[in-house]
Amino acid sequence: MGINERRERERAERKTLIMNCAKDLILDRGVESLSMMDIAQKAELSKATLYLYFPSKELLFLEICNASAVQFIEHFRARLCTGLTAIETIKLYWQCYLDMFGESDEIMIFFKMWQYLAPGYPFLSLEGTERPLMIFEFYTAIQDMIVQGVAEDTFDPAVDPAMIARTLLSLFSTVIANSAKTPKTARNVRFIVNELTKIFQIMLRGIIRDGLDRSLLDLPALPEEHTHKTGARKKE
Repeated sequence: MGINERRERERAERKTLIMNCAKDLILDRGVESLSMMDIAQKAELSKATLYLYFPSKELLFLEICNASAVQFIEHFRARLCTGLTAIETIKLYWQCYLDMFGESDEIMIFFKMWQYLAPGYPFLSLEGTERPLMIFEFYTAIQDMIVQGVAEDTFDPAVDPAMIARTLLSLFSTVIANSAKTPKTARNVRFIVNELTKIFQIMLRGIIRDGLDRSLLDLPALPEEHTHKTGARKKE
């Protein structure tokens, strides 16, 4: 391995270390009060070294948030097949959520940073801003599935897909925010995931066309013994 390759690998490893340290601190302290000095100390780096990798706390959080979003969206899209109905796609979407986040703390970290970076989202659009937030992909995917369901005559044609997607994400944010107030040692991530599943089901069943069986929108659930997938942070 050449010198340049070694340096690039070391830089990538240090960036990963910094991001993981920031995640650990977010779980313990939250986002607002967390400082770059806190992260530098956790990573056992000088503050000046930390700034070489991330010029600000916001850019550090943005990279972590985008990395999680990209990982999920790629996981989801890799499993999409031509010809899936809207309901099949929705169930796949939720199964991918369970695969990626499941009983880990990753979703707690993601939503905390999301709310910090975009406090008005999804009800205040950030389109046109300079920050390329991949969280738009979560919103777009949900909206597209509802649009498809309307076209297939599965969902009520009077529904507003954009409003449903915004409302779902807002409710998810509220559940996560309330759960974050619970001490880490008492936090039950499985319970949180089950609550999010119920919210998703209730919203979708509420817009299904009259005459269709609402049990069609029963979503996948966590198995009793959930296997942690690559990228998920195990509950401590």
